[in-house]
Amino acid sequence: MIYTKTGDDGTTSLGDGQRVRKDDARIEALGTLDELNAQAGLLAEMIRQNHDDIYRMLKNLQTRLFDVQTMLAIPSDTTVHPSPHWGNAPTRQLERTIDRWQQQLPQLNTFVVAGGNMASAQCHVVRCVCRRAERCLVALDDTCATQNGVIAYINRLSDFFFVLSRWILHLEGIAEYYITVDYQNT
Repeated sequence: MIYTKTGDDGTTSLGDGQRVRKDDARIEALGTLDELNAQAGLLAEMIRQNHDDIYRMLKNLQTRLFDVQTMLAIPSDTTVHPSPHWGNAPTRQLERTIDRWQQQLPQLNTFVVAGGNMASAQCHVVRCVCRRAERCLVALDDTCATQNGVIAYINRLSDFFFVLSRWILHLEGIAEYYITVDYQNT
């Protein structure tokens, strides 16, 4: 059965069984990470046929996001511990990919306007949701997330999606649209 009716009073359960209000900061962070995962899944399906290597990378990232959600669903003051395989390695892996792609992309000194094709535009949607997830994590101030490098990972993940938007256009031979803002004359 998909429904339990236990949330009809506006509460939900954390991983340790504790009931909290659905507007709790931890639930907001979990919901935003869930949205991020769903948006990344949409992006993965958009590029599946033309970019299998990126598709597989995105499926791996979705698994990592589930790890983060699992970690956050269990309050840090319980005896249940977060995934033992989490650490700085996922962040470093993102950085290596970003660096490899950026070496082949034109240097930026203007703003990139989202678009070019559907996949590149979806990368920007994912990036924006990722930034919101990061803000939720910072507002939550979860020491478990900070100590385990989760906030750094989510921060780098938004950079990854920005560069991925550019990389997809590069691979498909589509020109980026740039805008220069002159702050001195506005």
